[in-house]
Amino acid sequence: MLRRHTLLAAPGLLALPAIAATPERETLIQGFSPARLARIAPAMAREIERQTFAGAITCISRHGRIVHMAAHGTLDPERRRPMGNDAIFMLASMTKPLIAALAMTLVEEGLISLRDPIGRHLPELRELKVEQREPGRPVQDVAPISPPTVQDLLRHTAGFFYSGPAAPSQRLSQMYDAADIEQKRGPLTTDEFLRRLATIPLGHQPGTTFHYSICIDVLGVLCQRVTGIRLDRLLKQRILDPLGMVETGWFISPERMPRLAMGLPSDPQVATMWASYRIEQDPGDASYFKGGAGLAGTTGDWLKFAEMMLHGGLGNGQRILSPATVRFMLSDHTLGMEGTTFASTGPGYGMGLGFAVRRQEGMAFTAGSVGDAMWAGAWGTSFTIDHELGVVGLLMSNGPSTRVHSRMLFKNLLYGALVA
Repeated sequence: MLRRHTLLAAPGLLALPAIAATPERETLIQGFSPARLARIAPAMAREIERQTFAGAITCISRHGRIVHMAAHGTLDPERRRPMGNDAIFMLASMTKPLIAALAMTLVEEGLISLRDPIGRHLPELRELKVEQREPGRPVQDVAPISPPTVQDLLRHTAGFFYSGPAAPSQRLSQMYDAADIEQKRGPLTTDEFLRRLATIPLGHQPGTTFHYSICIDVLGVLCQRVTGIRLDRLLKQRILDPLGMVETGWFISPERMPRLAMGLPSDPQVATMWASYRIEQDPGDASYFKGGAGLAGTTGDWLKFAEMMLHGGLGNGQRILSPATVRFMLSDHTLGMEGTTFASTGPGYGMGLGFAVRRQEGMAFTAGSVGDAMWAGAWGTSFTIDHELGVVGLLMSNGPSTRVHSRMLFKNLLYGALVA
């Protein structure tokens, strides 16, 4: 049983002052320095004092063994409920890697192929246009040079986008908002989502540009159409149940809501994000399931998924994906293309299939290994999977506006504690 503020170490070791520990006197835990791991709690306490977030859970494992797991601060801004290791977090875009893995189970089964045009499975999207923007010329909507594919969905190169300042143009952003493509104002059925999306041009020629987007939402709808199984049930059947991820889903039952980690009211992004994150009731068929941003879950559940990816597709004694498929997913699929993952990862990363992947030793904001994989959620969750070192790191927090600072801080603490 995992406990709050627990490091798995020799009895009495943690009682030693961190300053007294030396490499000669320390007993390492899977290559981690206990004294350096002990830096994590005060670092989190400082962030809580600064109101970076109300609370967080930090978790590190190596070679399948948890070497650090600690809960910090509180679940709620009123500081009435202490953070516990069973806290439930809104995963936001950490939903995306799960749906990517689900899609790759269909690829392995031969139900879909990465080279399939998405219109083959979603006929509503067969006639998509592309907004063509050239200096000094009127904007035109033209036919794509080649149609977006399943692979384009997995690596965010289909030409879709999110509305807002990062959209390819103000016109396209306004069109997404007017059609409520992202369900910010209310639910859309799957059919209505596709009908509206089909009327809006893509922002780039497919296969040319990484642009972070609703691609994985579309991928989730595609998986549902191909199998004839509603996305929540399909994910449960193929990923969640085999891995024992019993706390993960698009819906949090009333008895579990007290365990939900909430953002600070002072955070300017909390109110808007909460309005579009519908987890208090099962949407049934009234809403398409957001494959790119809708799940909630626990640290323990997400660790099971990350460990499965670390161990080549094997988790909880179940074979989810083949080792070859996992290696393929965690390879760079955007080399030489336009666009960058910088806003989520910092420099030095390309995009694999559902995961960002480190391209080289240098350039990044934090230490790591070539090929380490990561992604993060807008509510403040993030993960690192480092195959070379056999490490998984998870930060689960409830601070949207400070999420990039938090994820980089935690990665520095993680790699700073790994000494052998």
